[in-house]
Amino acid sequence: MTAATSDMPPRSDWTSEDLDRLPEDGVRREIFDGVLHVTPSPSSVHQALSGFLFYALSASCPERYFVSQMNDVIVSRNRVCIPDLLVVDFEAAKTRTGKFAARDVTLAVEIVSPSTKNIDHLTKPAFYARAGIPFYWLIETSGELTVAAYELNREVEIYEPIGMFEGDDTIRLDRPWHIEIPLSTIRPRNL
Repeated sequence: MTAATSDMPPRSDWTSEDLDRLPEDGVRREIFDGVLHVTPSPSSVHQALSGFLFYALSASCPERYFVSQMNDVIVSRNRVCIPDLLVVDFEAAKTRTGKFAARDVTLAVEIVSPSTKNIDHLTKPAFYARAGIPFYWLIETSGELTVAAYELNREVEIYEPIGMFEGDDTIRLDRPWHIEIPLSTIRPRNL
């Protein structure tokens, strides 16, 4: 252990500050209610889909936003999530830290993997909704490619569906900006 990590693991719950003291080693670490979660590397389908969607969202993204991949989102002191894709306020992106406060995130996108199914369906949307992130997309790749788009109902802090797209559909949404993305353009060849 290095001097910077000699007090790891922490004696109590993990915090966002604890993550800052760990080495930049490419390991995906998230904190759910003070518990450290390390997830395996994503599959080739997951990575290709993420890349294609990143490009498609970036192509239509208004200047006030910035599209990024796999950055820390500090939901609270003991909750740090890493969405597969996220859209943040451009002013926040100019800091170049790679970490964002939940208030800076407009859209969080999760691509479901076998090891993260329950987290992506239940845990993360609950955390994101509670933190006030306005939009959430959940992408399924087991079987046919499916994109479910949700918008936050702020009164009850839950996401409500605004679109479901599968097969040869085109993602057509008018918020958070006008989006038209044919699923055929983001579907990896090996899906």
